[in-house]
Amino acid sequence: MSDIKDDVNSLEVALACKDITKVYSVKSNIEKYSKLLPEIEPSLPKFTPGKIEEYFSKLFGSLSSGFLTSDKHGYSMRTIQKSPPVKQLLDEPETDTTINTVYGWLYNVTCLSDEKIWTSGGDGTMKLYSINQGSLLKSITTKSGYTPSNIAVTKSWGLVYTDDYYKTVNIVKNEKIEELIRLKTWNPHSVCSTSSGDLLVIMISDDRKQTKVVRSSGSTEKQTIQFDDKGKPFYSNSHDKYIKENKNLDICVSDYGAGAVVVVNQAGELRFRYTGHTPAPKSKPFNPQGIATDSQSHILTADYDNRCVHIIDKDGQFLRYIGCELNGPLGLCIDTNDNLLVVSFRNKQVKKIKYLQ
Repeated sequence: MSDIKDDVNSLEVALACKDITKVYSVKSNIEKYSKLLPEIEPSLPKFTPGKIEEYFSKLFGSLSSGFLTSDKHGYSMRTIQKSPPVKQLLDEPETDTTINTVYGWLYNVTCLSDEKIWTSGGDGTMKLYSINQGSLLKSITTKSGYTPSNIAVTKSWGLVYTDDYYKTVNIVKNEKIEELIRLKTWNPHSVCSTSSGDLLVIMISDDRKQTKVVRSSGSTEKQTIQFDDKGKPFYSNSHDKYIKENKNLDICVSDYGAGAVVVVNQAGELRFRYTGHTPAPKSKPFNPQGIATDSQSHILTADYDNRCVHIIDKDGQFLRYIGCELNGPLGLCIDTNDNLLVVSFRNKQVKKIKYLQ
């Protein structure tokens, strides 16, 4: 490059000269530059693995999944997760499917798969529906015969439900009901399964003066979340609360009595409170019901009085409303394709809504 610049400079000097003989005497050296080596594009080597005999494999050992351990609360959680592809919100959410149920009152929905959903309503049964066909596939009666407070599907595809009549958390396996947790002075309400396989259960005291979130593995209590660092309770004492773990392992609770979505991190420290967005579609106060999270770490919560669903990001910033003619939205869940399934309480329907590209 230095030589080329020198030659260009000598040409410019000659051109600026008024002596025509000097101009004609200039000889160009551009030919030598045209003979430079072409740009080299090396190819990457390919690795062909060979078979490692079992003996040598044992010598090298093995690598297990990583864990994050909190010294403050003494629980461990898997932290290795694949980064999901980025999906943008649709300009206009679309109702894909509507499933009509046979309940008198419909409260909760949870996804068993992308084709099947479990529901619960105003009787003592939990019903499995086909999403595409809209048909009833199975019905299971609770042990007490009373309406389950909440339902969730575990990582192993078992159905978990809370029964505040017996004060138990139960799991349904092969249509048989097994008791996981039995309480004495607390009532289990909302429940969800975490990425690590634990259960998060919202519990309300018998005198309805205290609320806490308990993380458990089977019947073993691992963590309790109730107060902030100043000793003040995170949650109100109202009965209507729903819980879900976000993809970033935050614990998200929709608290109807507080008019807020309360989000704490995995160590139980407050991250933020979301108290709604103005203007609201029906100009009613924000009193959230069902809650769900998607692959983008969005938090979705049902706003029953304003007949919509709020979408906020993982840091509590409002993104948009989903309306889609929702008539009393209550329970929510998200399938593996990031479709929203929402209970329409007043007309006993479950609507499947596409809101991400």
